[in-house]
Amino acid sequence: MKTPLKLLLCHHGTDGARAAEVLAHEFAVTGITTVVHCLVVPEFWAGMQGDDWLNNASTRDAFGHYLENMLENDAKRELAAVASRCKERGLAYESVMRLGNPAETVLAVASEVGADLVIIGSPRKKGEEGLRSRMEIEKLVRGLKCPLLIAPHP
Repeated sequence: MKTPLKLLLCHHGTDGARAAEVLAHEFAVTGITTVVHCLVVPEFWAGMQGDDWLNNASTRDAFGHYLENMLENDAKRELAAVASRCKERGLAYESVMRLGNPAETVLAVASEVGADLVIIGSPRKKGEEGLRSRMEIEKLVRGLKCPLLIAPHP
C-alpha cells in the first residue's frame, strides 16, 4: 500500500477509536501524511430535549443549551487531544466535526478532503458501556473511493 497523503481518522474518544488512532500513526509518515480527524456527533443528539421529564419550555431550552455545551466541550477535548498527539509525532493535522449519520458523514468528509485511506475503530464489544451509534459498515464500504481499515478492538 502506498503512503497515504490524506489519512481520514474517525475518532470520538472510545477505546476502538483510540486503537484506530494508534493504527493511523503507524501508517502516517511525517512530512508526507496529513491526518484528518473526523469527529461525528450522531444526529440523534439534535432532538434531545428531555421532553419526557421537563415540563415547561424554558426548562427544556435551558437543558438543551446545557446538553449542546456539554457535547461541544467533549468534542473539543477529543479534537485537542488527538491534535496534540499528532503534533508530538510531527504529523500534519486537520479536524472536521459534524452532526449527522456517521456513515454518510464519513463518506462526505472522505470525498471532500480527498482521503487516500480511512481508519475507524471496531464496534464496542457486548456488555461494554457507552452509546452504540452504529456505523453502517456496508454503506461505508460500498461508498468509499479509497481503502477502509478497521482497527481491531483493543
